[in-house]
Amino acid sequence: MPYYRSVGEVPRKRHTQFRQPDGSLYAEELMGQEGFSSDSSLLYHRHLPTAIVAAQEYDPPAWTRVANRPLKPRHLRTHKLDAGGADAVLGRQPLLVNDDVRISYVVADRPSPLYRNAVGDECLYVESGTARVETTFGTLDVASGDYVLVPTSVIHRVVPTSDLLRLLTVEATGHIGPPKRYLSVRGQFLEHSPYCERDVRGPGTPQLVEDSDVEVYVRHRRGWTRHVYAHHPFDVVGWDGHLYPWAFSIHDFEPITGRVHQPPPVHQTFQGPNFVICSFVPRKVDYHPLAIPVPYNHHNVDSDEMLFYTGGNYEARRGSGIEQGSISLHPAGFTHGPQPGAPERAIGADYFDELAVMVDTFRPLDLCEPALSCEDTGYAWTWAGRGKGQPSAVTPSG
Repeated sequence: MPYYRSVGEVPRKRHTQFRQPDGSLYAEELMGQEGFSSDSSLLYHRHLPTAIVAAQEYDPPAWTRVANRPLKPRHLRTHKLDAGGADAVLGRQPLLVNDDVRISYVVADRPSPLYRNAVGDECLYVESGTARVETTFGTLDVASGDYVLVPTSVIHRVVPTSDLLRLLTVEATGHIGPPKRYLSVRGQFLEHSPYCERDVRGPGTPQLVEDSDVEVYVRHRRGWTRHVYAHHPFDVVGWDGHLYPWAFSIHDFEPITGRVHQPPPVHQTFQGPNFVICSFVPRKVDYHPLAIPVPYNHHNVDSDEMLFYTGGNYEARRGSGIEQGSISLHPAGFTHGPQPGAPERAIGADYFDELAVMVDTFRPLDLCEPALSCEDTGYAWTWAGRGKGQPSAVTPSG
């Protein structure tokens, strides 16, 4: 994160003796990115964070993935997926994936196991419900509209505090953070940024859980392992630094608007390796006297565009079957834009009440089994007015 925090008890100087009440040393742990060359934090444990007593391979459910062939826009109805008993980690249903990112959906009704993603950062978006995200750094209470950023290798678990918790999860193969153009050279949010430090929530007081022989599921670069720790990893008495889990509400994103329609980069919220995450929020819209407030037809030749519809009314998609929880995928190689009639209907509008999360990737997204199981197969033909029917028969040209 771009700014420094200190929580709990820490010594005045780093890497110096810091003793427990019985005279023994606290165990200092440095968590740092990019080989000691980027953001880091120092945590102080009651017990050795290195003490494991068992390690066993774990095989999660396997999902096949297929290329988007034939190439066409897709509409996924996540609320049609099986919403049976699941947790927010092992119950994720992968939808879209490439070598940089995996996008999944989960409906959780029980606490997850302790979990460490050693492959990359995670961004969890809360569609509905509430939860407590417990971490080695402390606890975050989250609710509908919250993004939760969990840095690589932070041990955590997600505990629903409502009957059902609906999450969209974005798992990177590197680090996720604010776009560099929003930050000063020293990491402060600049004046033109649509959010700032006041909108960011970090973990509270460390939990100090005492327990032994504690299982932690680890996703790493060669698969999954289940470690058993001699002591509970939530034994941190204090920490300080710039690296920690944090939450930010989409409702605190301040939209950037203009006289004519603004391009999607004004909605950018985070960046990851070869992808960006954007937030479309309720806002005043274009105020030129001849403005057309909905997007123009556009073809991002370098990226696939995934849009998760999470509230309000998305004017540009009216008549396409898009609903709460829908995901649209508009791939590179396809020109996409508003549904027929949307530009005309939007003329004169001064406000859009819409809420959506967009992930643009710079490598093509494959589809996983759960995505195909909830696909609205008529979506691709809706621009031609054939959303409920079948495409016309075509004869390949020679």
